[in-house]
Amino acid sequence: MNKKVKIIKEIDGKTVGRMDVIGQNGNDGLHYDDPVTFIENKYPETSKMFQDFQFSQWELFCKKQKDYGPKNISVGTNLETDEEVKLALTGLWFRMNDKMQRFQQIVMNNQEPENESLMDTFMDLANYAIIARLVQEQVWGK
Repeated sequence: MNKKVKIIKEIDGKTVGRMDVIGQNGNDGLHYDDPVTFIENKYPETSKMFQDFQFSQWELFCKKQKDYGPKNISVGTNLETDEEVKLALTGLWFRMNDKMQRFQQIVMNNQEPENESLMDTFMDLANYAIIARLVQEQVWGK
């Protein structure tokens, strides 16, 4: 017997969901409460370090934006047209490709560069991915 129950509730003004899937594949039920609480409880060290990394990403982003501003990504445009967005995303693709090439050199070819670490590469890629989302949504620099 397959039974699915979905309950939406509010905790401290935040909508959270619970879904019970009972009797599928012989299990006695999978329970998904608030995913943040679940992960924080089940994987506390991973959760803490992930959050620390995100804050480090935010700090790096702010420092770079203070130094360069948004025009280096938007290529001097206001990201008002599809063409301007595509130009900015193409520029981001080139930047991310450079980082992936460095990633390949470090990991696959065992060539550690003198001026930028593997961690620097990860941080740059993560921030460029978020920036690409902001560009796509046309909120970059606003």
